[in-house]
Order: sequence, then C-alpha cells, then structure tokens
Amino acid sequence: MSFLLYVSDYIIPLLIFIIVGYGLLCKISIYDEFVKGAKDGLKVVVGIVPTLVGLMIAIGILRSSGALDMIANATKPFVDKLLFPAQLVPLVIVKMFSSSAAISLLLDIFKQYGPDSYYGRLASIIMSCTETIFYTMAIYFMTAGVKKTRYTLVGALIATFAGVVGSVIITKLVFG
Repeated sequence: MSFLLYVSDYIIPLLIFIIVGYGLLCKISIYDEFVKGAKDGLKVVVGIVPTLVGLMIAIGILRSSGALDMIANATKPFVDKLLFPAQLVPLVIVKMFSSSAAISLLLDIFKQYGPDSYYGRLASIIMSCTETIFYTMAIYFMTAGVKKTRYTLVGALIATFAGVVGSVIITKLVFG
C-alpha cells in the first residue's frame, strides 16, 4: 500500500517531465503546442456547454426530487443479493451521466460513512473504474457528427457493470 501511495505522489510530475523532455528532444516548441491545444480545447468546451447544462439540470432534478433514493430503495433487494450496497446505486447511476455530479454524491458518502469506510473506498474505486457513458457518447458523437451509435451504448453498459463488479472485488481483496 505504501508503494502505491509513493507512486501516486510522483506519477503526474514524472509524466510532465517525460512529455517536456520528449518535446525538447524533438525540438518542438512545447509552449506553442500547449497554447494551440488549449485553444482547440476551448472551442470544444464552448460547443458542449448546452449538452453539459442539460445533463447537470437533469441530475439536479433527479437528486433533489429524491428519485435517486427511491431507485436505491427499490433496487435494494436485488443488489443485496449481489453483495453490492444499495447506498451506492445512485452513485453508479449518476456516474453514467456526469462525473461532476457523481463527485458531489461521493462527497456525501464520505461525509456520511467516512472516506476510509468500506462504502467510501468502494465508491472511490467505482469512480475510477467506470465512465460517464452518456456524457462521453453525447460529446464524442456530436463532435464527430456520428448519428448511429450502433452497439456503443450496450458495450459501455457492459463495461460499466464489469467496472462495478471489479470494484467490489478489488475493495474486498485489498481492504477486506
């Protein structure tokens, strides 16, 4: 565990050092490339703002209406049999739509159970092992102009389910 903490402290600075070093070796103007990438990124952000606002409003409505708690209570008998805590069902659902909204639910879980609790650790690993399916599909397909998504949604839902199952297994194996 201490090795993982050590690696996590230095991985980002190491990656930055490698990228800058590689750019210097290739004689690339790193700052100019950074500014060019930031401009392109800003254009994408402006294009996706309406979609983002719509997703955030929908999540806010679901959350404040109590619909997420109702879903958690309704799924409790089923998810209990799968050894998955019903308290984390809203997190899994919201994570498929918005990572930012899921983070606010994660903070609620941390406040209620603690970050080092089983629920806190499992929720943290779920956040890392799952993707914002609908957000990603909306943004990427809209940007690329793709109209027919074919099997993307089914594949993404299966991958999310696998991520949740993997999170439960990892949490039980590593943290007991």
